[in-house]
Amino acid sequence: MGFPGTWMTESESMVYRVVPKCACSSIGQIMYYSDHGSFFDGDIHDATSGLHKWAIEASQPKITETVTSHSSYAFTCVRNPYGRILSSFFDKICGIQRNGKRYRGNLVPLLIQKYGIEVGDPETGFEFDQIKSFRRFLLFARDTIRWRRPMDPDIHWSAMSGHISTFISNGGVYDNIFFTEHFNEGMQSVIDAVETAHPMDVSAIPRFNESEGHGPTRAHPIEDYFDDLSMHLIYEIYKRDFRLFKYDFENPANKMPIGEIDLDEVHAKLGD
Repeated sequence: MGFPGTWMTESESMVYRVVPKCACSSIGQIMYYSDHGSFFDGDIHDATSGLHKWAIEASQPKITETVTSHSSYAFTCVRNPYGRILSSFFDKICGIQRNGKRYRGNLVPLLIQKYGIEVGDPETGFEFDQIKSFRRFLLFARDTIRWRRPMDPDIHWSAMSGHISTFISNGGVYDNIFFTEHFNEGMQSVIDAVETAHPMDVSAIPRFNESEGHGPTRAHPIEDYFDDLSMHLIYEIYKRDFRLFKYDFENPANKMPIGEIDLDEVHAKLGD
């Protein structure tokens, strides 16, 4: 299986297991800058040089060797599951993607037909009942994760623990897992732990939010989207994420972590 979703600097200073919707655009650009002294011109997900990626065949032997020998600093980043799935909904389901089309072609028409979801239209300012549509999307997300119907789960809303576990079960070891909600401190702790050709102050670096501006703006506080049933579905899908990464399931309004991540616990529980 190898190390899907893994990126590494060309200098092999650091290895990153990508978790979608957890600041991955910013992290990739910082890794790129640390080697080259400039940011990639465009969406870092489109870069085919300047950064080793598992999706690039020529990079796979280098990534495999570095990860299995633990010769580079390895890290990843997590996010509150409530905020992460909301972000996935607004970006991937409601938003227009960078190719000018809807995400995954026939996915949105399928959701409209089978789940009664509305997604709005850029021509009319994306006006629709966000709360009702999001809750219907949650049923769909649960169906994909629980029963793989009407399709396999998408990487943007499948559990973080699933992404993070592939790295461990194939022989990788994390040196650091930090919170999107404490991004500057977390990413700076990675930069401070390695030698980079171009040192940087993370707090001075712009945020690279590639999904911003392509869809509707969230119209309500996070907690308004989650009623009792929604919270039940969220727990069914992300129970392990809340426990391992120390987020507050009881209060969707609290996006901040409520404890420190125990790396030994993560490796023990996700290394099966």
